[in-house]
Amino acid sequence: MNTFFIYAAKYAVVLPVLMLGIYFLAQRWPAQLRMALFAVPAGILSYALGRLGSVLYYNPRPFVVGHFTPLIAHAANNGFPSDHTLLAAAFASVGMYWNKRLGVALWVLTLFIAVARVYVGVHHPLDVIASMAFALIGVSVWRAVMRA
Repeated sequence: MNTFFIYAAKYAVVLPVLMLGIYFLAQRWPAQLRMALFAVPAGILSYALGRLGSVLYYNPRPFVVGHFTPLIAHAANNGFPSDHTLLAAAFASVGMYWNKRLGVALWVLTLFIAVARVYVGVHHPLDVIASMAFALIGVSVWRAVMRA
C-alpha cells in the first residue's frame, strides 16, 4: 500500500498534464488558441497566488514537527502550499472550464494526489486544501477577466 501512495505522491502529477495535453491536441487550431489564451494566464495567476501564500504563511512539514521519516525524501522547508496539488488543481480547474467530464476526472486525480502527499508525510491537509483553493481562485479570477 505504501508503494502505491509513494508513486502517487511523486509521479501522479504527470497524469493531469497528459490528460489535458491530449485533450488540447485533439482540438482544432482556433479552440487550441482559445484554450492557451485562457489556460496560460490562469495557470500563472494560480501559481502566483501559491507563491504569495508561501511568503505570507510558513507551515513546517509534518515530518519536521512530528519527528518522523516521510515515505519520500523531501527537504525540510515550507510545506505551504503543495506545489504538486497546486499544479494538478490548476489543470483540473482549466479542464473543468473546457470539458466538464474531463474536469471531473482531473479533480478526482487532484484529490488523489492531495491525499497521497498527506499520506506520505510531506504535507498537512491545510497545504493541499490551500493549493486547491489557490487554483480555483486563480482560474475563476481569470475567467471573470476574460468575460469582462
